[in-house]
Amino acid sequence: MKWLPQARRLAHEVVRPESRWHSAVATVPRHSFVPRWWEQDGETWHLRTGADDPAAWLQAAYSDQTLVTQVDACHADTTSNRVIEGKPASSSTLPSLVVRMYRHAMIADGDQLLVTTGTGYGTALACARLGDAQVTSVDVDENLVKLAEERLAVLDDRPRMEVCDITGPLPGEYDRLVSTVSVRPVPVSWLRALRPGGRLVTTIAGTGLILTADKTADGGARGRIEWDRAGFMRAHHGGVYDRLPEGVWKQAAQGQGEEISTSRYPLLYPPDAWDVMSMLELKLPGIDYRRSQDADTRTVWLLHPDGSWARATAHGFLESPVVHESGSRRLWAELDRIRNRLNREGALPVYGAQVSISPDGMATLTRGSWQTVL
Repeated sequence: MKWLPQARRLAHEVVRPESRWHSAVATVPRHSFVPRWWEQDGETWHLRTGADDPAAWLQAAYSDQTLVTQVDACHADTTSNRVIEGKPASSSTLPSLVVRMYRHAMIADGDQLLVTTGTGYGTALACARLGDAQVTSVDVDENLVKLAEERLAVLDDRPRMEVCDITGPLPGEYDRLVSTVSVRPVPVSWLRALRPGGRLVTTIAGTGLILTADKTADGGARGRIEWDRAGFMRAHHGGVYDRLPEGVWKQAAQGQGEEISTSRYPLLYPPDAWDVMSMLELKLPGIDYRRSQDADTRTVWLLHPDGSWARATAHGFLESPVVHESGSRRLWAELDRIRNRLNREGALPVYGAQVSISPDGMATLTRGSWQTVL
């Protein structure tokens, strides 16, 4: 078992030796769950096959990184394509983040746990920690569930595996629910599936916000946005993710816009500043971000499903960008308002916010005088 020393090294890197998750990371063969994966190069994805380069396979599998296994509907395990374009749809999450999500769940030895499947690696860690009889794993993609089930069986793990939409009805009742796909809003089905006092852990779609909440007596839940940060792919319903309306990208790339202005701040790519991006996403859900650089010219695009777009271009690192905007929303103007608040107050209120979820799934985030509803 040439992989075992590398798994142990990974465990030492991401988990303290006294943690009950250390043994799980050190003994679960992650490479067996990711025999093929996609590596990104600019706008394209290149297929990597472990059997073609076993050393590189083990190096990738036992590094603390996310390995993308599906782009749009093209799964690495079944495709004949070697180079494609598209958006990631499934992955093996970096091990340290899987463990962090489980820690946020505060899992006890006797808990019944529901997790999302993906490659099955996170499910295998949960089985190693709790035993497979206490783990249920779900995914909307039947092929993913089948592949994960087969690979878990090789390890003699046979958790309950179900094909279902994580945002819809769930197959049982649980003490803990950990979703490594992001959602908005929190599905009502989660509240119904949680036992009294049960805890859910997820991320809010399009943000870097981890939401933890404990079920309350009225059928709702109360919790907070953790100070920790994480981002996951959005929950989807099979096939490809929703795409921008036809022509929005072309207009943003080439159009002059209905409004031209100069931002007071240096050019920012929001995904590089998770608190700023999260505030913007809470206000205007669904923004797609793109950027490019040519010599000393940098450009950032904000694209919204309603057809609104903004294009900001700057020459030099500290120069304020010229902004072109169009559509029913002024996306860059909203971004600048958030940066005004950050500049004025020194921080944004998203991290550490209290969360109250009503029995019908409406989640309200509050911190000080700030409040928003998902």
